[in-house]
Formats: sequence, structure tokens, C-alpha cells
Amino acid sequence: MRIGLLQCDHVMDEFLGIAGDLDDMFRRWLPADWRVYDLAAGQCPAPGECQAWVATGSRFSVYDDVPWIHSFAGLVREIDEARRPFLGVCFGHQMMGHALGGRVARSPRGWGVGVHQFNVRQQEPWMQPPLPHVNTLMSCQDQVEALPPGAVVLASNDHCPVAIFRRGTLLGIQGHPEWVPEYAQALLGARRERIGAERADQALATLATPRHSAEFAQWTLNWFQQAG
Repeated sequence: MRIGLLQCDHVMDEFLGIAGDLDDMFRRWLPADWRVYDLAAGQCPAPGECQAWVATGSRFSVYDDVPWIHSFAGLVREIDEARRPFLGVCFGHQMMGHALGGRVARSPRGWGVGVHQFNVRQQEPWMQPPLPHVNTLMSCQDQVEALPPGAVVLASNDHCPVAIFRRGTLLGIQGHPEWVPEYAQALLGARRERIGAERADQALATLATPRHSAEFAQWTLNWFQQAG
């Protein structure tokens, strides 16, 4: 299966030595035949160019008035209409909500950082191996605050009510299953003042928590096969 990576940002130069750029992280997390599209550089593919799609995180917000973000929203609608399998991660998850008629906003619950446990609310056949919860790294201020029509929440927690959701052939997760803890630690250090020292320290204390990155990678492959 050829998977198109819709790359919505790049790792800062000083952190490239940790785990590479975003495309490197996704290749390591989910071995596949990847084709990378740098959306911020103006590369906007057609939905039929790949059999499935993954959209990355970003420092931007989906409601920013930036030309490439508007183009990305249009592409998500085209992928939805073409019924192509899609996984949105963090910013990509939020774009699903934004582009398809939901609402994304700065969360009143503040920054979501560190390892979070998302409790599964609805088990589905592609969720193999079955898990009662998914532990994953988070780093976000924005969240999906209102679902688009026809969407279903699959996992949540108190801080992130829409942690995993699906709509048609599109699946989104607010966390970062592709990240390694060392990268999360570096970002927490760089954003310490923005996040607040207390919350940043709380997040750092969670980084040794076991995560379900491999299990979610298998879920993603199962989803692509089912949705395709």
C-alpha cells in the first residue's frame, strides 16, 4: 500500500538529531511505501495519487488564515468525498474536524502535554489487538471542540473529550503515536515558559509511561485495509 504523508511542518534544526524530521518519525513508526508531500511548501496532491493518507502535526492552527492551510482543508474534503483511507495526527486530526464541519478552538483545559491515557469508548473490529485504553504522547493547545456531522468519538479522557474519532473513511487521533519521548522532552524544554513550569514538569514526569505506539500502528494498518 502506498501511503501519502501530508507533512504540515518540520522539526526545528536543533532537534533533528533526536529522531529526524517528521517524515522520518512516521517511516520509523509505520514501515510502508511512503510518498511525502510538503504542504507548507505548496505541494498539494490529488486524492488518487496514493492508496491511503496520513497528515502530520504542526505548530500552526487549522483556523489560521494561511493559503496552504486553506488548500489542506480542501484536500481533506476531497479525500472524504473520494472515500480514501486517512489518518489525521494532532493537527491532521484537528483539520478533519475543521474541514468537515466541526469546530476547533484553543482548549479551555489548557495545554495537553506528556503521555495521556485515552479511554476507548467504542470497540470496533479493526481495533486489533483490542485495548481498553491507548497511551500516547500529546503536545497541543487546540482541540476538536465540536464534531463534524456523522463523526463518532472512539476514545477520550477528561482533558481531551475528542481524543480519537472517525468519520467515513477518515480517522483522527489527537496524540502523537509516532513521537519518541526524547523529542517530547526537547519540546517541553523549548516551550516551558509557554506551557507553564508546573504543567511542563508534570508532563516530564509521565515520559517513562509505557505507550501503545506499536498497537496503534497496527490499528492504523487495519483501518486502512478496512476503509480501503
